[in-house]
Amino acid sequence: MIPLFHIVIMNLIHRKFIFILILLIGVLAFGTVGYMIIEDMKFIDAFYMTVITLATVGFKEVKELDESGKIFTIILILSGFGVFTYTLTTGAKIIIEGEIKEVFKKRKMIKKINLMSQHYIVCGYGRMGSIIFKELKANNVPVVVIEKNKNNLPEDEEFVYIEGDATHDEVLKAAGIDKAKGLITVLPSDAENLYVVLSARELNPNLFIVARAVEKEAEPKLKRAGANKVVSPYFIGGLRIAHTILRPTVVDFLEFATRSEHIEIQIEEIEVSPKSTLVGKTIAQSGIGRDFGVIIIGIKREDGRMKFNPTSQTLIKKGDILIAIGQIDKLAALEKLAME
Repeated sequence: MIPLFHIVIMNLIHRKFIFILILLIGVLAFGTVGYMIIEDMKFIDAFYMTVITLATVGFKEVKELDESGKIFTIILILSGFGVFTYTLTTGAKIIIEGEIKEVFKKRKMIKKINLMSQHYIVCGYGRMGSIIFKELKANNVPVVVIEKNKNNLPEDEEFVYIEGDATHDEVLKAAGIDKAKGLITVLPSDAENLYVVLSARELNPNLFIVARAVEKEAEPKLKRAGANKVVSPYFIGGLRIAHTILRPTVVDFLEFATRSEHIEIQIEEIEVSPKSTLVGKTIAQSGIGRDFGVIIIGIKREDGRMKFNPTSQTLIKKGDILIAIGQIDKLAALEKLAME
């Protein structure tokens, strides 16, 4: 199935081609018919006169024009030369400057999106959106960006995006929202983010949605609209600055452990499947610390309760999400064990 977004793009190009074709045929027909009537020329002679007049190539006239023919030629030049030039330059622009290439590029991108599933959609590629995209890609998470300002988008073959307004349903559908795992909306205003959340929740009831709130009053509204999580950058930024003053070493450690470029150590969440051999064992019995060198700093139970700083005798249950800190390769090994 071809997405509506792709159909719109193709229709725009088709309409432009049709428009310049109609203009060209119209001015050629006007000149040809005019010469046939005024100068009593045959069709081929009248058409030839029209072409050399509009193109201003200065070839010899078919016959000496009388006064009415000269006046018509002046009118044809004044009215038709600009149209004739526009049609030629616009047609050349479409072909030479790559508008057709751009359409095929978008078509190729749509095909990529159609093959994606369990991906994340980032609405807005401003300062915050670009950071989110970078972090997700660094963790090999498939991402589709929606951005309406083309100037904000990077020239990268691997960058998958939809150029459009994320508040429109057809744009969200073109981004594969029906198969997406989550959506992050960081558009400039709370009203836009609210609109995206409402549309996204209706289009995919199982979607995990994170929304940015500019104003504090917008947080409960975004949650009522369907957002799973609401983040206020100003509130978080204020806390971060305060903690940098009060607990600088703690902040340095958290930054070291959570940023993607710090590959030596990471904080990760690992879900324990019902069939895992970890189920029913204590942290000590599981050998997580001994065999993997990983520290469990928290456990989120299946019912949503959070247990901080679990002891070695804390029991691991099915559906638990282990919040672990350790080296990337060790965390990957533990994640594999938690699924087996």
